[in-house]
Amino acid sequence: MNAEGLIEVVLPGKVEPEGLEIRHGAVPAAGPGQVVIRMEATGVSFAEQQMRRGRYYDQPAFPFVPGYDVVGTVLATGEGVDPDLVGTRVAALLKVGGWASHVRVDAADVVEVPDGVGAAQAETLVVNGITAWQMLHRKARVRAGQTVLVHGANGGVGSVLVQLARAAGAKVIGTASARHHDALRERGVTPVDYRDEDIAARVRELAPGGVDAVFDHVGGRGLVDSWRLLAPGGTLVSYGSASTRDNEGSKQWPVLELLGRVWLWNALPNRRRAYFFNVWAGRALARNRFRARLRADLTQVFTALQRGDVTARIAAQLPLGRAAEALRLAESGTVVGKVVLTP
Repeated sequence: MNAEGLIEVVLPGKVEPEGLEIRHGAVPAAGPGQVVIRMEATGVSFAEQQMRRGRYYDQPAFPFVPGYDVVGTVLATGEGVDPDLVGTRVAALLKVGGWASHVRVDAADVVEVPDGVGAAQAETLVVNGITAWQMLHRKARVRAGQTVLVHGANGGVGSVLVQLARAAGAKVIGTASARHHDALRERGVTPVDYRDEDIAARVRELAPGGVDAVFDHVGGRGLVDSWRLLAPGGTLVSYGSASTRDNEGSKQWPVLELLGRVWLWNALPNRRRAYFFNVWAGRALARNRFRARLRADLTQVFTALQRGDVTARIAAQLPLGRAAEALRLAESGTVVGKVVLTP
């Protein structure tokens, strides 16, 4: 196995994409309870864009290998792991470490990818699909006939969210720039131009009684508008602070501010609820429950893909050695879908 050789992309510090480094080494061995995955696809998500700026609130110390998720084939198993897993295509949520030709993970953290689903297809739906599914069904508990507002409806998570919400029978209003509106309409989404329109006023026209759920990755001052747009009984799910990506100063403060707002709103006597969604919540305290929930939810997402409820939107596929170009492309805002890295 070690004859293959390990290739990984290293983020050495706060650098431009071209500052990423390529490192070579020995393929890791699978320890007890672990598997080694030969990477077939990994992705460029918003998290990596924040991490290279030092802005992701709980990123590790530099240097490290980024890569929030990975899809690949099990190359080796460690002690206590079923050896029949070798040759199986699996997906894993990592937070860091995915931008490598070989990735070692706990066997309990991998989810089998269904037959007929390609590696790049599956990759687009790992972190984005898990996030969208859990926010929609575990937090907001959206039901048929309800109306939801999705900010960044053309983005990585947003594009999956609108499709899952439509599959659940909800009416969807989505914010995006005008060039994405035709694509959103084709998916049954009512688009709102976040650049040229008064978003709150336009949403109130479309949903005079308020919306049943808002999914907000932007944070900042606009989060107050998101809260105010809720109907009685509605739910706000905040899951990011994209508006602060290029800010200086503390990377923790934007998240602490969001948590403070959520706590305050929930303390008020009203019939609305607010959540700050973190896909890793509960992992430290209830690891087995976290894993079971992740496995069940990602399986649901893959099933939705097979049914045609969700499509895999691949913006571009580039080899691992061109990670800098892939990151630059993802940050450009000119592509639709996920930028995928391959071996």
